[in-house]
Amino acid sequence: MSDYEVRPATMRDAKAIAEIHAAAAHAAYEGILPDEQLRALAPATREAKWREAIEFSEPQVQVAVLGNEVVGFVGYDRSRDPKTPSTAGEIWAIYVLPAHWDKGVGVALWDAARDGLEEEGCTSVTIWVPLRNERAMRFHELAGFKRQMTTAKTTSIGGIKIEEIRLKRSIN
Repeated sequence: MSDYEVRPATMRDAKAIAEIHAAAAHAAYEGILPDEQLRALAPATREAKWREAIEFSEPQVQVAVLGNEVVGFVGYDRSRDPKTPSTAGEIWAIYVLPAHWDKGVGVALWDAARDGLEEEGCTSVTIWVPLRNERAMRFHELAGFKRQMTTAKTTSIGGIKIEEIRLKRSIN
């Protein structure tokens, strides 16, 4: 049994979500992005985005809480990829404070997203992961996601080019 509770995010969670997003992205992309790009991953640049997501449920956002502290979050909804069926869901973002890595938070968030997507009528789910983010790649593959090799693409994060690949699995 997990000590982490997962619940829908509220507006009061937006600041914590932004801080988690910045801290986890900084830790995950160290050695992948240059230091100046890592410093640009500031919570202030993300809080408004997450407030809007929570307000409009696009994506749907759930948080993992330990006691009174928000320690992780997941954003999910229908797939944003062109030419995907309406039954395709997507994990838009899933981040956990580094101090809580490897403690089951990611699994609890993934379970909540899967349940939410299933309620929406989705039969499959995808996520885009940078190829060099080995921790995220391993997590999603352990959760049953498979790499879709023909989807590899180059994306730009703050002017830095990153290779990403889409992973996919069925909801069930």
